[in-house]
Amino acid sequence: MSNQTAPTIRIPRAPAMPRVLAGALACAWLIAAGCATVGRDFPMGHVSEIRIGETTQAEIRETFGAPWRVGEEDGKRTWTYGKYRYRLLGRPRTSDLVVRFDDGGVVASYSFSTTEHDEGKAD
Repeated sequence: MSNQTAPTIRIPRAPAMPRVLAGALACAWLIAAGCATVGRDFPMGHVSEIRIGETTQAEIRETFGAPWRVGEEDGKRTWTYGKYRYRLLGRPRTSDLVVRFDDGGVVASYSFSTTEHDEGKAD
């Protein structure tokens, strides 16, 4: 037997810059993943066309598409159109339209709310 030792294999360490870049990309991905969107877009510019006591369910569907949610409120059929985007960093952006119909399928009332507005902003 011989007293020879096996050669040592050295694995070079990765340079620091690629590790820093990988860490930065991982952080960016985590921040982007901190966003959630629920609902779907609807044509907010047409809300002003809704007429209480005149606009029908068929007209609402034609203008805004199928509702995102349906339900009942105070015995009235209710359709909701909404998009809600929440972020880990930054302000949420939300818009919703709730339309209530009478027994004849005509708009009895509606409400529209959004965070995308100019109210309260300096000119």
